[in-house]
Amino acid sequence: MSNENWKDYSIETQGVRAGQHRTPEGEHSDAIFPTSSYVFKNAAEAAGRFSGKISGNIYSRFTNPTVRAFEERLAVMEGAERAMATSSGMAAINTVCLGLLNSGDHVVCSCSVFGNTALIFKNIMQRFAIETTFVDLDDINAWQTAIKSNTRFLFIETPSNPLGTLADIKQLAELAHANNALLIVDNVYCTPVLQKPLELGADLVVHSATKYLDGQGRCVGGAVVGANALIEEKLYPILRTAGPTMSPFNAWVFHKGLETLSLRMEKHCANALAVAHWLDQQLNVAKVHYTGLSSHPQHELAKQQQTGFGGIVSFEVKGGQENAWKVIDATQMISITANLGDVKSMITHPSTTTHGRLTEDERNKAGITDSLVRLGVGLENVTDITADLNRGLLSI
Repeated sequence: MSNENWKDYSIETQGVRAGQHRTPEGEHSDAIFPTSSYVFKNAAEAAGRFSGKISGNIYSRFTNPTVRAFEERLAVMEGAERAMATSSGMAAINTVCLGLLNSGDHVVCSCSVFGNTALIFKNIMQRFAIETTFVDLDDINAWQTAIKSNTRFLFIETPSNPLGTLADIKQLAELAHANNALLIVDNVYCTPVLQKPLELGADLVVHSATKYLDGQGRCVGGAVVGANALIEEKLYPILRTAGPTMSPFNAWVFHKGLETLSLRMEKHCANALAVAHWLDQQLNVAKVHYTGLSSHPQHELAKQQQTGFGGIVSFEVKGGQENAWKVIDATQMISITANLGDVKSMITHPSTTTHGRLTEDERNKAGITDSLVRLGVGLENVTDITADLNRGLLSI
């Protein structure tokens, strides 16, 4: 069935069925094609493939059936014309930058993005005379003020890492388009199950497939999703030439991961909400950051543009870094790791890990204090998760 036909189905069905092309063997599960090259019938076919006059596989740096299957399934789930897989989430962002930006261009980026995302704009793009202005994610006036005549795109991660702050996607999309710019949304926290930025006006969505799309911490990968014309003209040439390529095996893992994405995200959300409510009642917790709490200032916005509140809960403990580390170190079941989006609950200290290479001033602007702890709530029993956290909180 073509991608066009799958649009009539629910996202749960899309995740299980879209993007599969059975071989003559008639396999029910998805095939994997671990090959670097392909055999052509003759020299003329080879020439036609390389010139683009004949469609088909050429070389697995940029054409592979397994990678294409993952791309097709993800595109359908995001409500997009096309997805392009990359070797990592950061490779996806870098490909967007290389494809859309030229020397002398300008970008407006949220302060509240993953540390390495900020460093791409701050350190790497700056080397090529590309300027970036960082603004508060939820301050529309700051975005409007920051835009210049040479601004090519606005870049946001919503909900943000690690505080879960939201941007009004529709509002920012309208602002970007009014200024001949694009809006690019990192949808890693929500996935298409909880949020569809393209339907709200975004032009491109980027993913770290390493996180929830896989869901079990097995592989590293990324993707860019959007209109076929934009990806074909601007981004695909970067993939084909520069080679930030997803391997067939990783693509197969992500393709299979999408089958259970809806089910997993539902459970992640339920567990995270229960844990957030529990943390909100603990004496040693100074503040809980989770939009699922009715007390959160962006709770209503989250309800408007998301179908769930996600699996990430951040909280601030009383006593700064020393006590934050004590809480983390006293846990026994929860994994101390800087990843997220796994079925296993994970805990980390953002200011010394994921955002440790930012300056203290940059962390302060992003609201990442030394007392902040980020929790990726997994699929274990909620009672077991809170009991483990309680060991940490009782240690301070």
